[in-house]
Amino acid sequence: MPHRLSKSRFVAGTQCHKLLWWKVHEPNAVELQPNKVLQDRFDQGAQVGALARDRFAGGVLIDLPHTAVDERVRRTRQLIDDGAPAIFEASFLADNTFVAVDILRPDGKGFHLTEVKAANSQEEKHLPDVAVQLHVLKESGIPVAGADVMHLNRECHFPDLETLFEHADVTAAVEPLLNKVGWEIDAQLEMLAGPLPDVAIGLHCHEPYECPFMARCWPKDRDHIMNLSGVGPKKGCAFLLTGVHRIADLPAKQKLNVTQKRQIRAMRENRLIVEPGLKQALEAFHGRIGFLDFETIQRAVPVWPGMGPWEQAPAQFSYHELQDDGTYAHDEFLAEGPKDCRPALVHHMLEATRRADTIATYSHFERTKIRALQKAVPELQPELEALEHKLVDLLPIVRENVYHPEFLGSFSLKYVLHPLVPELTYDDLVIVDGLVASVEIARLLFVAGKIPQEEQTRVRQDLLNYCERDTWAMVKVLERLRELAS
Repeated sequence: MPHRLSKSRFVAGTQCHKLLWWKVHEPNAVELQPNKVLQDRFDQGAQVGALARDRFAGGVLIDLPHTAVDERVRRTRQLIDDGAPAIFEASFLADNTFVAVDILRPDGKGFHLTEVKAANSQEEKHLPDVAVQLHVLKESGIPVAGADVMHLNRECHFPDLETLFEHADVTAAVEPLLNKVGWEIDAQLEMLAGPLPDVAIGLHCHEPYECPFMARCWPKDRDHIMNLSGVGPKKGCAFLLTGVHRIADLPAKQKLNVTQKRQIRAMRENRLIVEPGLKQALEAFHGRIGFLDFETIQRAVPVWPGMGPWEQAPAQFSYHELQDDGTYAHDEFLAEGPKDCRPALVHHMLEATRRADTIATYSHFERTKIRALQKAVPELQPELEALEHKLVDLLPIVRENVYHPEFLGSFSLKYVLHPLVPELTYDDLVIVDGLVASVEIARLLFVAGKIPQEEQTRVRQDLLNYCERDTWAMVKVLERLRELAS
């Protein structure tokens, strides 16, 4: 029995045949097991799909397991013959490829296909998904007159969810792909019948989706060109095409920015580089100093007043403040329950930070969230504006003045912390990632009734521990920078 393709398999194959081979031949690979963040995305996608179906009155869902292919196809044909106004998950099998169309409806000229995406816009990466469906429907004898992508409307704001969706017609955009789909299906099926293909690493490992098998293919060399500060996938892979695989391979005349030159010097001399300007840069921190960090929720379907799709809203903060006796006081907030927590968070934060003269953050994220809070809690806008003026971003101070070879080209807090403060890590924590924290907060807020109380208590403490570690990490990094500057 030859291997069978699906929408997701076909799209994976258009990105990389090696990726598809692993997906098919190693379906239980650890890299393919959804972590909490990916599972949350799946769950939110399912929620968006269900809401999209509600927009089509009288539609019928093919509510059968995807493994029951023949039964799904028969049920779809029956609904077409019965004249159903819309069929959800309409299923077809042709060219050894199975597709389930999100929404299929008659439009007088044949049928119209709608692909639902939990994204804020229609993107080019959505087109192969639509193309393979159109190909299979054509091979199945279904005339499709048009296709669109139904996506989230970034201008929609809670509580007005009537405007949650927009439609982008992709009939013309997908046309150039249609002649290639059959060839690509044949190539993928032939490849799957053989051994693991040899595919060189490149930009396709990152785009349109980051490959879950990246660690299997990419070298772990500290000197690899992808570890050049600020290089990014496009520039890094462009270097690979010219034969530059390691930072040491960069030609002498290569144009580099100041940060990259500092990185190369630190790597060549295998030591920490500290620029003379660090001392002056640290003068931005004066008087009574605080350290602030947010964790946020991010929902596809907005949940609090004024929020749009996928908008990040603070639901937790940690705050350390240097006291007159040299010790640090700590304050924190973590939302409870589904109601809008932002007014309570703002009140608590303003009280905690009122005595500070300057407040350290790491990146501009906290500043942008405080600006958003000014709109969410307008009655406290003047106080929030005053708080914003106290903020000093520690990240550019590190980036412009310090480099350790173990930064590996990154200036994120977790990358700079251990090289600068070896005694402090995140290794003892359960939650060590902001995306995981966001998912766990949302889980506690919106589905707490499905979580045992003991687990709620444990997860809540894990979240508090993680956010507190972020601000304490800033404390220790600033202390270390002051030592280096002196």
